[in-house]
Amino acid sequence: MGIKIKFVTLRKWCVSKRKMTVKTLDTFEVYQLSLKIGEEVWNIVAKWDFFAKDTVGKQLVRSADSIAANVAEGQGRYFYKDRRIYCFYSRGSAFETLTWLEKGKQRNLLDEAKFQQLSAMIEEFKAKLNGYISTLNQQITTPK
Repeated sequence: MGIKIKFVTLRKWCVSKRKMTVKTLDTFEVYQLSLKIGEEVWNIVAKWDFFAKDTVGKQLVRSADSIAANVAEGQGRYFYKDRRIYCFYSRGSAFETLTWLEKGKQRNLLDEAKFQQLSAMIEEFKAKLNGYISTLNQQITTPK
């Protein structure tokens, strides 16, 4: 009687909001939107001068990239409670990113239109993430 080992691809898995079907991060809307936010921020900060990049820019990029990183890390967790915790971390990073965007706007590093565009993307992300957290909460409280 040998031990059978099942090899799994390196992709992380996530849960559909409507039913518990498994899909990859490639098709997970919350994750894809968080990646888009990070790329938008990167493209903006890359054009700033050294001082702006070194102060506000680094913090802004780190917080924006952390949004997607926490979603991905949470999806790699087995238990729903663990996934939910990383969603909370991701939501915190979204709020931090809004703060750095505001700082960038106040310091004339971002124009009003770019600020509004990124703020709207983050608000959309937070709404989708909250929906996903609600789904996880249902899974946590549903008796097996």
